[in-house]
Formats: sequence, C-alpha cells, structure tokens
Amino acid sequence: MRVLYPGSFDPLTFGHLDLIQRACELFGGVVVAVLKNPAKKPTFDLERRLHQIKMATGHLNGVETISFEGLTVSCARANKADLILRGLRAMSDFEYELQIAHTNRSLDADFETIFLASEAHHSFLSSSVVKEVARFGGTVAHMVPEIVARDLERLFNSGESTNQNGEH
Repeated sequence: MRVLYPGSFDPLTFGHLDLIQRACELFGGVVVAVLKNPAKKPTFDLERRLHQIKMATGHLNGVETISFEGLTVSCARANKADLILRGLRAMSDFEYELQIAHTNRSLDADFETIFLASEAHHSFLSSSVVKEVARFGGTVAHMVPEIVARDLERLFNSGESTNQNGEH
C-alpha cells in the first residue's frame, strides 16, 4: 500500500520525519510530495527541500520524494497512492485538515485521507516555529534533522540562500 504525504516541508521537521517513519511501518510505501506553489516564497527552494528530505529519509525503505503542483488528488492518482496522509498536532489542525480532506474527497471519491497524530513531544513543532527560532539565533537541532539545522544556520547567519549542495 502506498500513501501520499503532501506538504511544503519548508523546512522538514522531526514531526514530519516521525510521520514518514510511522507511515512506512504502517503502509510500506510513502510518497513525500513537496508542493511547488508559485504564489509563495519559500525559505528553501524546491530542489533544496527535496534534497533535505532525501537525506533525512535515506535510512528508510519505501520512501519516495517528489515535487508536484496543482491538486493533491491529481498527484495521488499520478503516483498510484492508495491514501493521503495528513498529520495532526493539535485540535486546531483538525478543522483545517478535515476541510481539506472533504475537499479532496469531493474532487476524487477514490481517495481517503488518513490522519496521524504527532507524537506528544513533537506537537509544538511547525516549520514556522523552527524558522522563527533559527532567524533569531536559537538552536533548532532538537527540532529538525541535522542537514536542515545546518542549512538554517547558513541561511540566517549569512543572509544568503543555499542551493541543493548546501552552497551559497
């Protein structure tokens, strides 16, 4: 069984990584689908985010990392996913995620969304929180994989963006 886990992953956190690992155990195959949204200016470009995820999930079997634009259900169909995976940190996430799940189901009734609750010790994590802490010089090593922590440090200490190889 394959599950599609869509998101911006800007940046990938230990909360995201936890869901990917657990989904591998539950379903066997996880397609991590990084949204390319031209309306947003991400902290890391698409190629860098894909690289970060591949490096952080390299030890896991059954993880594929792709990018997509457009509808999640179209991506799920194109990648032969059986389910769409979404994570929940708190009750406040549930309303939004439920709305998205209903929307996806209205677009393609073949796709169910499954929700996994984050581990309690990851429930405070969000990409926004991580970026804010890093921007003000705080340590994020306990929030993100090592490659992401290094990239954030380079970015906010130099004021430059990094490419796929972590270079300026």
